[in-house]
Amino acid sequence: MLILICDAFDKSLPDKLSVFGTVTDDMSRLAEAQVLLVRSKTKCTKDFIDQAPACRLIIRGGVGMDNIDRAYCKEKGIKAVNTPRSSAIAVAELAFALMISTASKICFYDNDMKAGGWAKKTKRSELSGKRLALLGYGNIPRELSKRARVFGMDVVAYDPYVKEADVPLCPTLEEAVADADYISMHLPYTEETDKIMNASLIAAMRKAPVIVNTGRGKTVDEAAVAKALEEGAISWYCSDVYSSEPPEGSNPLLSAKNVTLTPHVGANSNENLLRIGQEVYDTIDGLVKEGFFNA
Repeated sequence: MLILICDAFDKSLPDKLSVFGTVTDDMSRLAEAQVLLVRSKTKCTKDFIDQAPACRLIIRGGVGMDNIDRAYCKEKGIKAVNTPRSSAIAVAELAFALMISTASKICFYDNDMKAGGWAKKTKRSELSGKRLALLGYGNIPRELSKRARVFGMDVVAYDPYVKEADVPLCPTLEEAVADADYISMHLPYTEETDKIMNASLIAAMRKAPVIVNTGRGKTVDEAAVAKALEEGAISWYCSDVYSSEPPEGSNPLLSAKNVTLTPHVGANSNENLLRIGQEVYDTIDGLVKEGFFNA
């Protein structure tokens, strides 16, 4: 078996996977590979998949699979899976860090101090007692919910595919965001969620919340968010993801006021890369034992 590592994984992964066969990051061997390991950088489009005629399995290290043409994989008999559990803690911690840094004005204080200021009269705010609306309630927002509740936040969630949860589930998006002080987005990118954070949804917000997006950039109408920031309908926007990555210079978020931006690093903790590697190993091991590659 030839396993091709297309993107950045933990450096220990090749040795870990060597029990299954040859492991390489040489993209010139794409046509030979039975297993492709990708993260968000490699786009497994129809053209890319056609260059890998021997491929039986694509593993996406992480959660979102919008960079993989799953319909074409199914047509070609290629199994495409992700590692849904591994990234939950890392992404949840980044989302929470963005929330607490915004409440405590960390970026403002740091920049002001370095510019020679002493903005002691500028007041912080607390997370305790604030309402957090989670859009999506999978593994990542469940981890974020745990942390938020420890800090005394009132947590609600919206997820039409979840019927039972340990926090109140709102029947509509509009109800979820209506009284939120903080909104954290954890939605996959689909036709249903395309620009779901738009001017219409923002108009349903009775407060001027902080919005955090560590899900998918295309779930947000970035121009509408920039306009809402300018008008004060949103107090702050934090994002780790963008409609195109890296964001183009014309992206309105780059010049908007009251934003905190990170370069899609939600899953990039050292610990998480190790967990992803273990989940990749377990996936391949399970399929080998099932005889998947012999079929």
